[in-house]
Amino acid sequence: MARYRLLRHIRFKHGVSVNPCKLFGWILAFASVPSLAAHNSLLPLPQHVDYKPGDLQIASLSIKLASAHPSKPDLFAAAELQRKLLERTGVRLPISQARGNQHLITLDRTGALQELPEPHEDPGPNSRESYQIQVGPSGAIIRSRSSAGVFYGVQTLAQMVEGRGERAVLPEASIQDWPALAYRGIMVDMSEGQLATEKEVERQIDHLALWKGNQYYLYSEDSIELKGYPLLNPDARFSKDQIRRIIAYANERHVDVVPCLEFYGHQHDLFRIEKYSDLADFPHGGEFDPTNGKVRELLDDWVDQYAAIFPSRFVHIGFDETWEISRAAKKAGPNTTPARLFVAQMDTVARRFQKHGKTVLAWADIMVKYPGIMEHLPQGIVAVPWYYEPDPDPQYRQWLDPLIAHNVPNFVAPGVTMFNQIAPNFAKSFRNIDTFLSAGKKARTTGLINTFWTDDQMELRRSGWPGMAYGAAAGWEGADVDRSNFFLQCAETLYTAEAAAEVAQGLQQLSAAELSLEKTLGSDTMIKLWRNPFQPTLWENLELHKDDLHQTRLLAEEAQQHFASAVSQGANPQDLNSLVFDSRMLDYAGMKALYAVEIGELWEQQIAKDGHDEDLWDRIDLAFSTTHGKINDLTDSLSWLQPAYKENWLAEYTPYRLATAMAKFDMEYQTWLHFKRRYGQFRESYKQGASLPKLSDLAGDN
Repeated sequence: MARYRLLRHIRFKHGVSVNPCKLFGWILAFASVPSLAAHNSLLPLPQHVDYKPGDLQIASLSIKLASAHPSKPDLFAAAELQRKLLERTGVRLPISQARGNQHLITLDRTGALQELPEPHEDPGPNSRESYQIQVGPSGAIIRSRSSAGVFYGVQTLAQMVEGRGERAVLPEASIQDWPALAYRGIMVDMSEGQLATEKEVERQIDHLALWKGNQYYLYSEDSIELKGYPLLNPDARFSKDQIRRIIAYANERHVDVVPCLEFYGHQHDLFRIEKYSDLADFPHGGEFDPTNGKVRELLDDWVDQYAAIFPSRFVHIGFDETWEISRAAKKAGPNTTPARLFVAQMDTVARRFQKHGKTVLAWADIMVKYPGIMEHLPQGIVAVPWYYEPDPDPQYRQWLDPLIAHNVPNFVAPGVTMFNQIAPNFAKSFRNIDTFLSAGKKARTTGLINTFWTDDQMELRRSGWPGMAYGAAAGWEGADVDRSNFFLQCAETLYTAEAAAEVAQGLQQLSAAELSLEKTLGSDTMIKLWRNPFQPTLWENLELHKDDLHQTRLLAEEAQQHFASAVSQGANPQDLNSLVFDSRMLDYAGMKALYAVEIGELWEQQIAKDGHDEDLWDRIDLAFSTTHGKINDLTDSLSWLQPAYKENWLAEYTPYRLATAMAKFDMEYQTWLHFKRRYGQFRESYKQGASLPKLSDLAGDN
């Protein structure tokens, strides 16, 4: 696979046209040098890689900073390299100012620090983030004009390590690398569902930085402490001190924390407080009333506070999904249109942020929806078109054409499809990222924001981290990431080779299990999971998809086996707990549906026999048996799933909304107990030949 990736790099990534005979000769040449075929895959794939036949032994090296007076970012990069090499080899290299003939890995920053992305940056070879790596027989050097470029070189060099202990080496190579997009970020929802802990945000930032992402959009409707608003989400918000610590942590890793806020809609958390309910378009609604003079006063205050909390040169002001704006315009009178209300509010917010030196971003869905908005957008605003389906509009023309026509700068925003799913739909997520990025390049897109939403409030976000890696890598490479080998590449960066192979296989099977279940339940598998499977229309659909449900279980069980094997090979179980949980949840979903089909088919057969078939009664009774019955299987599974879910939740999130999520497990458990009890009562009173009730009536309604 490494040989394949090298050929892909030469032929496809840079569009090099070659004579087929020469290409065949190159293939033979690569095949004749075993070390080239054995080199690690690198993620993101660098723009230019040239391997040489030799290698450099790591154990004899020291890490050196070229500057006689290194800065904090220089020292951090050196410490990061030391830590990564220790993890990958078991050898701790000294950091020194050694001179003479000692073999060194030198970190050479040639220009200003330039730690974080700034507005109007250019990608490409001249980017501040570009870097070079040279590994020769006597040492290695990472060179960049900025501290960010040096840091990214460290990430790549660590991935190049081959072997462990005294045998660990770096292959001799020359690498030139740069980003295809200047801005490569993720947006993490902290308001619609769970609230991540401060430590979990740090873990997310670590993971993003590993793949050379440089922006972390912290999505907050009302989840950040503001002076003067003690009633606003007191149990579900970050304090100012927490935000400052998160920003400092991210900045060390060259990640800019960008506030992703809401200044028009999505403000129900504010309006549910009676004190502020009159600021909404409609009582206890979700959108500001732009005609209310008190709204302008609040917006100005919020802008000033957020600008003081977040030093980032960027701010995202929201303005998406303003569903009530048409009714608000009608209420305001015949001379008011939705476009006028929208533009007036956006202009107020954007101009005030711009006075604080911020570049303003906003979601593009409403900009495109209402005629007249595009012509009156505030000067300098960056539109963020979002769309989470790779089909049926692969060119995304609906969202991008108006921006192109009006020369509006833009960042594209695909998403990791896990907001209503039991497990992430990685296949859909990766296609969404690839197709939107491809379309965005034609629209002169300069950034990619990969979104993580929590619509269903049940997601274990760590399960979706491969999607985070894919989005960051795609933004850096500027091309489709090698999906066929992606899970393995991703895992090899995080685990030993043996454990990585198992994790990659587990991810493949987990993703396939989710897809198999979606064939039966549709895309919103987490929502459909809790429904009564004996409802006639749902049961009939399940019966049609018995093979898919069977396959779901087999794939989910195989995923569990691979993750267990990865742990036995040394993978940290804490890293895999959410994936194991998702696997077992998919297995439960398949079991629940299959058991419903099996019980329902027996019931239908008994109805046809007018209740006279004793063999059928034995088989039905067995399903409700206290010993190894089907209903007991389901409650046994829930007895593991419920506490495991709580443990995984608390590993990522604060307790806020945990009780709401746990109640779903409680209701599910009680549903099966009530079904079993009602069936027992029915059998005690049933007389042979009497008409049978509908099974959905016995099962109850959930």
